[in-house]
Amino acid sequence: MSGAAGRPASSGAAVPGRLATGQGAKGKRAVAQPLAAGGVVTETPTPAIAPAPPARPAADAPRRRGGRGAGEHAAWKSVRQERWEGALELEGELPLWLDGTYLRNGPGLWNLGDYGFRHLFDGYATLVRVSFRDGRAVGAHRQVESEAYRAARAHGKVCYREFSEVPKPDSFLSYVGQLATLFSGSSLTDNSNTGIVRLGDGRVLCLTETIKGSIVIDPDTLDTIGKFEYTDKLGGLIHSAHPIVTDTEFWTLIPDLIRPGHSVVRMDAGTNERQFVGRVDCRGGPAPGWVHSFPITEHYVVVPEMPLRYCAKNLLRAEPTPLYKFEWHRESGAYMHVMCKASGKVVASVEVPPYVTFHFINAYEETDEEGRVTAIVADCCEHNANTSILDKLRLQNLRSFTGQDVLPDARVGRFRIPLDGCPFGELESALDPDEHGRGMDMCSINPDYVGKKYRYAYACGARRPCNFPNTLTKVDLVEKTAKNWYEEGAVPSEPFFVPRPGAVEEDDGVAISMVSARDGSAYALVLDAKTFQEVARAKFPYAMPYGLHCCWVPRDSSSA
Repeated sequence: MSGAAGRPASSGAAVPGRLATGQGAKGKRAVAQPLAAGGVVTETPTPAIAPAPPARPAADAPRRRGGRGAGEHAAWKSVRQERWEGALELEGELPLWLDGTYLRNGPGLWNLGDYGFRHLFDGYATLVRVSFRDGRAVGAHRQVESEAYRAARAHGKVCYREFSEVPKPDSFLSYVGQLATLFSGSSLTDNSNTGIVRLGDGRVLCLTETIKGSIVIDPDTLDTIGKFEYTDKLGGLIHSAHPIVTDTEFWTLIPDLIRPGHSVVRMDAGTNERQFVGRVDCRGGPAPGWVHSFPITEHYVVVPEMPLRYCAKNLLRAEPTPLYKFEWHRESGAYMHVMCKASGKVVASVEVPPYVTFHFINAYEETDEEGRVTAIVADCCEHNANTSILDKLRLQNLRSFTGQDVLPDARVGRFRIPLDGCPFGELESALDPDEHGRGMDMCSINPDYVGKKYRYAYACGARRPCNFPNTLTKVDLVEKTAKNWYEEGAVPSEPFFVPRPGAVEEDDGVAISMVSARDGSAYALVLDAKTFQEVARAKFPYAMPYGLHCCWVPRDSSSA
């Protein structure tokens, strides 16, 4: 890796560091520079899949054919103990207004005994919690008790279809039976290892792309409460892993694999009943485009249709293809559809250049001088229409970094979708990708700006050479610049923005990221969102694997 070892850096122009003292340590603060340049451990008798040592937890993940991979980064090793809770050692000074609970979800267990999973997305869900109060931090982690996880723990093998793993049939008849359960959805995993959201009524859901993988958890104890049961009759087996959630409503998309298209549905806060809003028919074929996430504006829902499409035959395979459950159909075209929230009617459907994205950042409406909406602007983390990013996330690839620059380029892709009947939309880079190292994924914004014109986004970027995003970046979409935090050898997860109570400015708050460090340690990093300099870090007493997405539960909605 390029750059100096030791403490992290944040970008823009170089800014002198400062010394700060914390409760347990003294440390030199992060220095801003451009990209170019004692907890209390509590044991639990609950058995884990991999045997836990008698001392505090440590990370370990055997490879598929034995071997422990001693030189591998802790980010890609399973957490060995099922749960832990304790006070975190602080370095730096936490803002006293930071009062609530940070939750992160993601795959954190990639092995069953000596059998190691193939892909990052296969791992069983591991929750991380950091509760902030009065300048102190208490941390915890725990496995989500999904049916898939409990069955694997009981039988010592994969029992449900994960992202790239499928149960190994004992016979041909067993294989035929598996196919039947696939079509009914009963063999699909409920391993909710992707997203985590706080609903408007305070309930917290862990999510994945299967509807059965919507699981309610207790944000204070991390206990699994049970399945989130939808009370409507809309059905469906899969949905977008990233719904849009506000204080009053919940929006998601349900793909139709038989008649390619997507149902747009919403749910009022405090209910479990989804309501059908409208349907978008896909313009390309032979299946709907994969929609991992999507954006909304004040009046519209944006439904993406990229050439990376669901593939029924790949769903049936016992062994994965390079694109797993999908196929790339460049000839089918790429499109962006816009639906009116009020009427459910599609008001625009435009062809755009091919694209590949996991995560949309935000969208907003452009208006003319008379206030009429003339276009929708939608931003995403776009991988330059390169599908290889999926296979780069095989655990073997992540664990075998040799110093070569193998991370595919990514950018902030900005769509402009006209509402005047024009058949074509635009896709361009919202800023020079070199500002954030040509890496861009795992994004968050100020939640008060969802669906509105905004300026700042927080994401994971890159300092080359690398094989995975290894920086945190604050993107200024007005000035078209980025500030970047970097620590040599560290693997940070999604920086989640938490606004300061009563804040007026869009970037008045902090960005929180769980970081897996080069030396095997782990900590929750707190950055001043305005300057993007380190404020504090709360250190876990053991290694922590990489995780995906986060949410914030303010103190008034969690226990005192």
